[in-house]
Amino acid sequence: MKLTLGFSPCPNDTFIFDALIHHKIDTEGLDFEVFYEDVETLNQKAFRGDLDVTKLSYHAYAYMTERYVLLDSGSALGFGVGPMLISKQDISVDDLKANPNFKIGIPGKYTTANFLLGLAFPEAVNKEILVFSDIENAVLDGRVDIGLIIHENRFTYLDKGLKKVIDLGDYWEKQTGCAIPLGGIVANRNLPEDVLHKLNRVLRRSVEFAFANPKSGLEFIRSHAQEMSEEVMYKHIDLYVNQYSVELGAEGRKAIKLMFDTALEKGIIPEIKADIFLTA
Repeated sequence: MKLTLGFSPCPNDTFIFDALIHHKIDTEGLDFEVFYEDVETLNQKAFRGDLDVTKLSYHAYAYMTERYVLLDSGSALGFGVGPMLISKQDISVDDLKANPNFKIGIPGKYTTANFLLGLAFPEAVNKEILVFSDIENAVLDGRVDIGLIIHENRFTYLDKGLKKVIDLGDYWEKQTGCAIPLGGIVANRNLPEDVLHKLNRVLRRSVEFAFANPKSGLEFIRSHAQEMSEEVMYKHIDLYVNQYSVELGAEGRKAIKLMFDTALEKGIIPEIKADIFLTA
């Protein structure tokens, strides 16, 4: 059975999916047509129902629980992994609260990063959507005053002379004590139940293979990592791929539910009308 699959070219995703799409593990008869896109493009494809299986921001998933179900493996959650606000000038948290006119470059309306920005600074509404990899340069060029960065840019912004305004992941952790749910792997609910569980099994197998053979997908990961050094690639992987990527477990599920409950309470997302998680 061939399924359409979307994930980002970022090292954490290529690390996770390498064994699955290259049949280094038993995929139980599943094959995949792969689409490599940035996270907001994947979110928009999911809104259209274009993909059978896809990486998705947790913020975006809140709008699509009736169409997609969350698999137990493949997620990016963790501590110290959250999005950050950066600037070229010295801008403090108080400055940001006092001046809603700061233009902020964000990696997408439905990204979890933008959800956390809205949670911490609801008054910050002057936003411009950019591809995540262009945000640092937009700050440097003065196109935006502040950038909301994700992924490997956590490791590169200081080298470019940029400064941290606030770590929004740290903000979430201090508010909740929970891991930050960034993105998960979802599958279309129209797929047969046995296929959904098969997907979950083979995805877990792929993550476990990657952990056991971390350099197996090196060339594949590097081929999608633009000019990233191997050191930065594996820092990125170490940050975003962890025990929650193998399985969410009780703590992972608690963090996701808390994010949705908090967003619902503040009117950021609509009412959830379907079970979030794939049932056993």
